Amino acid sequence: MSKLLHLDASARTSSISRELSAVFADAWRAENPDGGYHYRDLAADPIPFIDQAWTELCDAVLAQQHTDLRRLSELVRTPEQAVAWAIVETLLAELLAADVILIGTPMYNYSIPASLKAWLDQVTFPRMSLGHRRFVVVTARGGAYSPGAPKAAFDYQERFLRDFFAGHFAVEDTVFINAELANARQDPALAHLRDKHDESYALALDAARDLAKEY
Repeated sequence: MSKLLHLDASARTSSISRELSAVFADAWRAENPDGGYHYRDLAADPIPFIDQAWTELCDAVLAQQHTDLRRLSELVRTPEQAVAWAIVETLLAELLAADVILIGTPMYNYSIPASLKAWLDQVTFPRMSLGHRRFVVVTARGGAYSPGAPKAAFDYQERFLRDFFAGHFAVEDTVFINAELANARQDPALAHLRDKHDESYALALDAARDLAKEY
């Protein structure tokens, strides 16, 4: 039975990235009626940032070369470390239980929201291979960052996530679905690009539905 972990990171309760991730999730659940599904809203229920106790546990893992997740709790030595481990253990359990990981995220300041970065920092402990899992990232971007666009070089969102999943989890085939020029909905200076945004958004919706049927 396949399982989907669905994460949203937008600070907006109603947003393009949330709409896109919901379309993928709904289509996936329709294709996998017996599949498992777990949802986490990283903005509404923020993940704590890593702290000193987290770094102590990380150092202990590195020193002892632990790779067995079931034994990581044995490294806990203080109450603060127990709190840190409880957060990591919960998030890792959700991640490892999933076959497909869906992330809905906006681009903030050319990169990802702090809410998503906090989740990533927590699940980097310990390093592991998730290469057999499928990662799908659906995004909303205020401008245009696709290859050939004037600001393509400023895309630290897709580049960072792709490199992170490849470098830390050995995932080489993360799929990105991007809806661009979202600011054309609000910014008068970009109003002339509204048609291009609408086209990008429509294509992203179709891509999310179609990809979900394959996964």
